[in-house]
Amino acid sequence: MVEATGEGTAAVDAGDARALPSRARLALVAVPIVGLIIASNVGDALTTTWAEDNPLALIALNSRNRVLILTTNQLDPVSYYVVATLRLLASDPLFFLLGIWYGDGAIRWIEKRSPTYGELARKAERGFGTAAYPLVLLMPNQWICLLAGAAGMSIPVFFALNIVGTVGRLYLIRVLGATFEAPIDDVLGFFREHRLELFLASIALVVVFSVIESRRGKGEVGTIKD
Repeated sequence: MVEATGEGTAAVDAGDARALPSRARLALVAVPIVGLIIASNVGDALTTTWAEDNPLALIALNSRNRVLILTTNQLDPVSYYVVATLRLLASDPLFFLLGIWYGDGAIRWIEKRSPTYGELARKAERGFGTAAYPLVLLMPNQWICLLAGAAGMSIPVFFALNIVGTVGRLYLIRVLGATFEAPIDDVLGFFREHRLELFLASIALVVVFSVIESRRGKGEVGTIKD
């Protein structure tokens, strides 16, 4: 599997025996993850219509970088930082727990369920062993969080790096939004002029991507095994 270097982390071998969670405990993690994925897909479909009219609700659904860039100039700093931080952090502890529980088995399940994201997780794994702390700080996405849990990173260190990295990312996006305010306004204007067409196209893309991923990948959360 991977080995996270530094104090508070430990080597994790593919053959390590792990105490797997009960179905009830797993459901407490899996159900919110599924809900957040659905929310992100809804946010993708609504981006062209909500980026200007309902920016706060949009980042509550989906806080991908492109959404944050489009909405940052529409929001006051408090609303932006509070809602975006909470949304970005919502899934991270859940994937961290999956990493603790299943280790490499969780990545194998991602590969079966979603080959696209599974490939991203494997690429992240290759660099994780020698750069665990910088990766959690600079790229605190769900796959990095899963690897951090699998590698045995200490909980306080994980949360400290994750929170600092998330807030730092939001600050940089805020600066980027102020710097390129005019081009962002142009994009929002284009969305405004072609709202219906873009909305329908967004829904179509979300549906097509979801269908392709579901056909390419197989497996259920409950089948993850180390």
